[in-house]
Amino acid sequence: MSKIDKNNLGFLGEDYQLRLIAQLITDKKFANDILDIVDVNFFGDEYLKLIAVEIKNAYNHHQVIPDFDSLEFRLKERLSNVLQREFAIGQLNRVKDVNYNDSYKVQEIAMKFCKQQALKKSVAEINVILDRGDYEEYDECEIILKKALSVGDNKDFSIELDDDIDGVLADDFRDPIPTGIKGFDEYMNGGLAKTELGIILAPFGVGKTTMITKIANSAMNEGKNVLQIFFEDNPKVIQRKHYSCATGIELNDLPNHKPFVKNVIREKLEKGGHLKLLKLNSDGITIPKIRQVVRKFIGNGFRPDMILIDYIDCVEPSRKVDDTNVGEGRVMREFETMLNEFDMAGWTAVQGNRSSIKSEVVESDQMGGSIKKAQIGHFIVSVARSNEQKDSGHANLAILKSRFGRDGIVLNDCIFDNSRVQIEITEQESKTFLQNSIDKNDRDTDRVRIVMNASKLIKEP
Repeated sequence: MSKIDKNNLGFLGEDYQLRLIAQLITDKKFANDILDIVDVNFFGDEYLKLIAVEIKNAYNHHQVIPDFDSLEFRLKERLSNVLQREFAIGQLNRVKDVNYNDSYKVQEIAMKFCKQQALKKSVAEINVILDRGDYEEYDECEIILKKALSVGDNKDFSIELDDDIDGVLADDFRDPIPTGIKGFDEYMNGGLAKTELGIILAPFGVGKTTMITKIANSAMNEGKNVLQIFFEDNPKVIQRKHYSCATGIELNDLPNHKPFVKNVIREKLEKGGHLKLLKLNSDGITIPKIRQVVRKFIGNGFRPDMILIDYIDCVEPSRKVDDTNVGEGRVMREFETMLNEFDMAGWTAVQGNRSSIKSEVVESDQMGGSIKKAQIGHFIVSVARSNEQKDSGHANLAILKSRFGRDGIVLNDCIFDNSRVQIEITEQESKTFLQNSIDKNDRDTDRVRIVMNASKLIKEP
């Protein structure tokens, strides 16, 4: 029985090699981590080698990871022989059609294989030095070994100030995902981009889940993959909220419009976006556990563009800490790290403290628990509702923090209908916190004056 040659990836089969090429093209983070140590000769098929050569050339000379269309015209330019060109593009089309299931295992195997090959090469170099018998070259052996063991781990992610100036100055450099809230995305400079963290601050019972559901539904309508995680609601309740959001029909009236609702939902699903709803038990849930869930979804072919956690106060620190505030800050930091790791946009909600319940505008210092949660967020919006506003389906929104647009803005009497999951900024002049405070004082003064005048009228004979 012949020994299997494990010096190239041929021993894992052609399907694995196709999947690996697909990962190099579609997962930029993985490609950036491994391309420096991938040898094109690791691929057994000559046309997969050619594709790998073009990927590495684009990476080494132009600092880009080419997409499928780019690779096709690169191959056409490289190969003058018509038959070779057809075979190469045929293999590229096979790569395009591969199954992305268990992609993290594909990446893990590739990284270990490349590191092992680097280690083998270093051992051979060390053996040559040892055979010379020169003990003074011991330090060189140590350097060679350390370099091999650190392969793939020491990439320099710093950038020069003038790197990709055109991309930085492009209007769409963030490529944001809109919230779908009419009039609101303008204040967010288009919405929330990948790796950015948005926070919704509100007292209990005001509509945190409504806003999260609205944002999730809108992202799906934009063709994005969305993962909505919740802890306290029944999954069917969240489904019904999405049905109301999509149709504009009140929650309690949905059963009376079944055929219409079914058609609307099917049409939206056919547009390309996908939404996964996941209820988790809040007991013992940490961000590392949520990370495992995301990895599992990605392994099964569903890579989220956006994740929404309703809400972050239900998530526990991954390590026990004596200071609750430190623990809450750590949870939010871990959430932000996960967004960067998986290149996702992230929204979550935070409970307001007791003083926020009757506030006309909820401000940052009314956040329940640690203020560190606010420090980490890229964008923070608060929601406040008086009893009258709850009855009329309105709310006051305030932009407390924005790293990519205006903040310190109050938007009074916005449409906020929990029964239909509809949120809309009515056409009005936005106010700063100072202007809103002055207006509130004027209103309060008017109320006092009215009460005093009424009191005088009662006392007059």
